[in-house]
Amino acid sequence: MSATDSYAPQSGDASYDVQSYDLVLGYRVRTNRLEGTATIVAVARTALTSFALDLVGLRTSRVRVDGAAARVTAGPHAIRVTPARALAAGDRFEVEVAYAGTPAPRRSRWGTVGWEELTDGALVAGQPTGAPTWFPCNDRPDNRASMRMQITVDDGYEVAATGVAGASMRRGGRTTRVFTSDVPTATYLAAVHVGRYRTRPLAGSGVDVVPPVTVSAPPALTAAVDRAFAPVPEMLRLFDRLFGPYPQQACTLVVTADELEIPLEAQGLAVFGMNHLVPAAQRLIAHELAHQWFGNSVGLARWSDIWLNEGFACYAEWLWSEASGGPSVQTCVDDHYARLAAKPRDLLLIDPGPDDMFDDRVYKRGALTLHALRRTLGDVAFFDLLRAWTADHRHALVTTDDFRAAVARAGGADAALVLSAWVDRTALPARV
Repeated sequence: MSATDSYAPQSGDASYDVQSYDLVLGYRVRTNRLEGTATIVAVARTALTSFALDLVGLRTSRVRVDGAAARVTAGPHAIRVTPARALAAGDRFEVEVAYAGTPAPRRSRWGTVGWEELTDGALVAGQPTGAPTWFPCNDRPDNRASMRMQITVDDGYEVAATGVAGASMRRGGRTTRVFTSDVPTATYLAAVHVGRYRTRPLAGSGVDVVPPVTVSAPPALTAAVDRAFAPVPEMLRLFDRLFGPYPQQACTLVVTADELEIPLEAQGLAVFGMNHLVPAAQRLIAHELAHQWFGNSVGLARWSDIWLNEGFACYAEWLWSEASGGPSVQTCVDDHYARLAAKPRDLLLIDPGPDDMFDDRVYKRGALTLHALRRTLGDVAFFDLLRAWTADHRHALVTTDDFRAAVARAGGADAALVLSAWVDRTALPARV
């Protein structure tokens, strides 16, 4: 396997790039049984006699490459596929994988990630390496692809998934729905959620909010969902003004009947537990929506730059807080600067290390970095910078050096020095 991201060295294969995934899935909640066929179109980056597909805890029954049977060697984290003929650099090829099993989360240094059973349903927590627990893939953050998913579940259950939902089809006591995402999607941002949900438009969306917001939730939670998500249209309007047009094809909010430790975002989608339907969790809604710009559209080329996702989404929380009549951005800055000052000062934002990539200091120091730039540039230039960032890198991959260049264009050497003080050193800069 060719070397991939140093934060997840056992994931992904850099010798080829996937262009599209077409997944045909059948899932039975009662037995937690998943059956699937994945058709993967890819391009070889180098000459290949074999390649790896990440797959964890599920067994393959058939693998074909360009229609011909391929030899497969299964390992704990991936299958190695040897096609009947060698592939030359630049060759476009199609892989078909039939697989099945009992999906479960995988253990990682970040806890358990991947497919997770609920009390009466299932969800996917893909970040950062959970995708292979439910479909064979090239699990690299820098290999984005279009996705089509056809998902069949027993009657009584509803599916929400990454992409634009097509019409549902019912046959033999089971219901099938197709979801299509034409925008480039990272494997960790692909998701499926299954439950006894009712799917409906969110009240107040769809007039000047594009696209309309869809909610999938247990009917018993309808009133609580409506209260909790009532601010969502205004959040999207605010972010549209500050960050640029909403960049996804769909905006779906899922609420589980279970409590969840944290909400989770995916491409054009976010899932919340029933415990998040409280006023104190409103900041988390803003955070996950902001990821549709920062992380899901403007995407990471490597995990070490995770602050470009989390710092931006955290700053969006503070922007929403002020706009909605809560604590001002400056109050949030002062509070979190003091908290950060009380913690160890050994984290390098540009490369926090895999064990600390989801450390709260990455989130808060990243947000404080943006506020320091805002103070340096002024509001007009700062928000022009953010809108240019999301427009110039819409559905593209970025690094901190890309942002460094954007900051230098916006504010010259002074702004570049401010950014460097926050991202390139462990010392905490002066209060902003």
